[in-house]
Amino acid sequence: MTQKHTAPDGLVIVDKPSGFTSHDVVAKMRGIARTRRVGHAGTLDPMATGVLVLGVERATKLLGHLALTEKEYLGTVRLGQNTLTDDAEGEITSSADASKVTRDAIDAGIAKLTGDIMQVPSKVSAIKIDGVRSYKRAREGEDFEIPARPVTISSFAVYDVRDAVAEDGTPVLDLVVSVVCSSGTYIRALARDLGADLGVGGHLTALRRTRVGPYKLDAAKTLDQLQQELTVMPIAEAATAAFPRWEVDARRSRLLLNGVRLEIPDEYAAAGPVAVFDTEGRFLALVEEHRGKAKSLAVFG
Repeated sequence: MTQKHTAPDGLVIVDKPSGFTSHDVVAKMRGIARTRRVGHAGTLDPMATGVLVLGVERATKLLGHLALTEKEYLGTVRLGQNTLTDDAEGEITSSADASKVTRDAIDAGIAKLTGDIMQVPSKVSAIKIDGVRSYKRAREGEDFEIPARPVTISSFAVYDVRDAVAEDGTPVLDLVVSVVCSSGTYIRALARDLGADLGVGGHLTALRRTRVGPYKLDAAKTLDQLQQELTVMPIAEAATAAFPRWEVDARRSRLLLNGVRLEIPDEYAAAGPVAVFDTEGRFLALVEEHRGKAKSLAVFG
């Protein structure tokens, strides 16, 4: 009798290849893990590479909460050209000589885009405007506005400034940058806004996500590596890495799993989602404080 294959519960940290959508990676992982229950925590543009966090089986319930954590990127911003998509995928809409832009001007522009800012997402993005994806409206040539929204740029640093010449002969500057930001930040919108501030236009030519919350590139595996050997971070380990850990005794474990809202200790009250474990180290639930009690966001025990 053949044993039924069951996919392990947990997270898979993928180093996404360029040219793949996040959905392509999920589809591939369904084949590798042999389960339909695979999801991702926060999309990554097709052009971009790097950390994409996938959840397999019960770990899919963690994904919405992980998607809200801080992200870190390495990228290249080209000053001197605007594109339709604010990245190298789109056609060039304007060119300007960027060779006279000084490092001081670049640093001043970056300072304006650091901290808590209001950002207008790229028109070719997956944001829904009145129920229709923004990129669909843009591709149909519609004229529309996307409202600005608050994002936090904790750090925006330039590592290198390189002189280059674009294919159309325009002198451009390529900036190698690193960005640490809140969920929902568009790095290509930062490139666009920096170029606009400097008066020469700008777009993103390369992007690599190096971290999502606590999950870093050094823990990521390529799809080829995962095809050879599926590496899954157990759900308890994944929760411990991402959320504060609260241990409860056997009596409170039973109450929690029976749907009773426990009194939540003060130290966890303002912590956002908290991972609850029993004394044996079993991951029971993800909870958050609601009127002094622990409200379950997802139950695993």
